[in-house]
Order: sequence, then C-alpha cells, then structure tokens
Amino acid sequence: MRRLTRSPGFAIISAHTQVSRPAIAKGSGEPRRVPLEFKIGDKVIYPNHGLGIIEQIETRPTGEREEEFLRLRIVANDSTVMVPRSNTTSVGLRRVISKKEIEEVYDALKDTKVRVFDDWKGRFQENSDKMRTGSITEVALVFKSLSHLALQKNLSYRERRMLDKAKYLLVSEIAEVERLPADQVEAKLDRAVARGIKQIKDR
Repeated sequence: MRRLTRSPGFAIISAHTQVSRPAIAKGSGEPRRVPLEFKIGDKVIYPNHGLGIIEQIETRPTGEREEEFLRLRIVANDSTVMVPRSNTTSVGLRRVISKKEIEEVYDALKDTKVRVFDDWKGRFQENSDKMRTGSITEVALVFKSLSHLALQKNLSYRERRMLDKAKYLLVSEIAEVERLPADQVEAKLDRAVARGIKQIKDR
C-alpha cells in the first residue's frame, strides 16, 4: 500500500494520493521557467521530495472544466502525487540533472564560499526557501552550510533533519544519473564538502 505524506502545498484527494496546488518557489536558484513537456515513464524531481516517476497522465474534473494531471510515484516513500500539467513550472517539477550539472554540484561543495546566518530563524528560513526551489545546486548549498555549522555547534532537531534531507536529495539524484550505489555517492559528497570546509577553516 502506498503511503501518504502530508506537506505544505498539497491537498489530499484520496487515501493514497496528493494533488499539488500552485506554489511559486522562492529564493535564488529557481528552476527554469520555460514549461517542460513530460511523458509517462519520465524520471523527474519534485522539490523537497526528490526522485519521482510519471506513471500516468490523466484528465480530472476541476470545477467547471477538466484538467490534465501527471501522476507521480515518489521513490523515497512510494507515495503518489498528482500535479496539474499547468502547474509543473510553478511547483518546480523538473527532469533529473545532467552529468555536467553533477560536476557543478561537487565544485560548489569544494569551493570556499559558505553562507551561515547567526540568527536561527533567518538561517532556517533561507535554507527552507532554497530547499523548495527544486534546484540541486541550492540543495547542495544547504548541505554545505549546515555541514559547516554542525562542526561548530550542535544542530537543532529541525536543522539536523534538513541536513539529512538535503544529503538524501543529493545522493538519490546523483546515484540515479550516474548509476552508482548510494553509499559510493554519499562518500564522494562527504569528501567534497569536507574539502570545502577545510579550505574555509584554513583561510
């Protein structure tokens, strides 16, 4: 039985399905705004949820008209999300990244730039906004900044969960694209972020 995970921006339409409402991503690094064409079988990334597979495209009544929906199966928890085709851009649905973009992620982790707010609320809000963009580079920056912060102090429960989620989203997408075991990708990410943090400390 598929599980249902409640998240902001969703409305439940059955015991096992969610339908997205329009939600414009905030912050920098937003996904491209040119509408993408999707088809059954496409592997896509749904912001803050990760890898999904389009299993069906169907038409449903919405008020006085009918609308086409993409039925996604979220790989992480085997839940189902219904996304109106007209909302794919506004909710940040995108295709998985290219191998070139993967190298850009590693480069971002290894460089000496890191942004950390002293104010917990400001830091959490900025990182939450980055996670919602759907941009893997923004997710990598969250992973980097919280990894750096974790070496200086104990993270709060919410920030620890965010760090774990950012790492999962990176590992799952990169492993899918490169066809590598998750633990191998995780080790490579850990080495990259450790290198970046070391350079920051050595400056």
